[in-house]
Amino acid sequence: MAEVPAQETLSIEGMSCGHCKAAVERWLSAVKGVIEAKVTLNPGQAVVVYDPTQTDREALVKAVEDAGYSVK
Repeated sequence: MAEVPAQETLSIEGMSCGHCKAAVERWLSAVKGVIEAKVTLNPGQAVVVYDPTQTDREALVKAVEDAGYSVK
């Protein structure tokens, strides 16, 4: 039986423009197991739908940090 996708909402600091939003979406989408990543500037957050058998919150936070931003 297939695992039900999980959803995580991350509060992100440091994003100020469309380029920032796009960069975070790219980094999150590159994480294996991420199905969808929607990032908003106001409020600064990302809603990520993912396969919990392939990734977890820690990997999502690392992707945001690798993109140059921080998670609250």
